[in-house]
Amino acid sequence: MFALEGIGKDFPNGTRALTDLSFAVEEGSFVSLLGPSGCGKSTTLRIIAGLLAADSGQVAWPQGRPETGFVFQEATLMPWADARANVRLPLDIKGLPRGEANARADQALARVGLTGFAQAFPRELSGGMKMRVSLARALAARPRLLLMDEPFAALDEITRASLGDDLLRLRREDGLTIFFVTHSVAESSYLADRVLVMTPRPGRIAADLALASGARLSPEILDNQRRVAAALAAAA
Repeated sequence: MFALEGIGKDFPNGTRALTDLSFAVEEGSFVSLLGPSGCGKSTTLRIIAGLLAADSGQVAWPQGRPETGFVFQEATLMPWADARANVRLPLDIKGLPRGEANARADQALARVGLTGFAQAFPRELSGGMKMRVSLARALAARPRLLLMDEPFAALDEITRASLGDDLLRLRREDGLTIFFVTHSVAESSYLADRVLVMTPRPGRIAADLALASGARLSPEILDNQRRVAAALAAAA
C-alpha cells in the first residue's frame, strides 16, 4: 500500500528524529511500530499521514493515497459536541448531507459498541468510551488505511484488551490495513502480524518480524512476545 524510502527528519532544535528510515506496508496487513520512547514512532506516523514533512526521502503510494483514518493517543473529541457530532466531523468536512452523515455516524458508533450513546457528551463518557468514539470517527469515513498512535496507552488493561479484540474484528470485517504505533510488547505481539522495531533516536528499523496469530496468551503469542522483546533489547 505504501513505502517509506530513506526518510530523514530533523527538528529546529537540532534533534535528528529519523535517519534513512525505509520499509513497506502491504495492503491488508496489521503492522505495529515498536520502539523506546523518543525514537521517532509518532514522527513516522505523522509523516505517513501527511501531517509532517520529511527532510529527506519520500513516502511512496504506488496505487495512490487511499482514504485514511487517524486515531490519536488522546481521543481529541470536541467537548461541546455529542458523540454523533464528533463522529460526523470528517463527513461534515466532506460535505455529506446531514441525514446521510448522521446515519453513517450512528452506524459507526454501533460497530464500536456505543449504540444508544449518540447524544452523550464527552464529559459523560469513560476513557474507554471516548476512545471508542474516536475510533468510530475514523471508521465513519470508510477508510482503507487506519493509522493509530498509541491509542490504548492511557487505558486500563481490561479496556485495552476489549478494544484490541474489537479492532481485530473491524479489521476482518472491513479488510483494513492498520499501522499501529505502540510501546507495548504484549499489545504488538497479539494484535499485529508484523512488528517493526526501531532503534533509539535517530530512529531507523532494527528488526522486521513476522508474527504468528493465536488466542491471547496462547503459546504462539507468548513466543511472539519473547521474539519481540529480544529484538527490542538488541536494538537498544
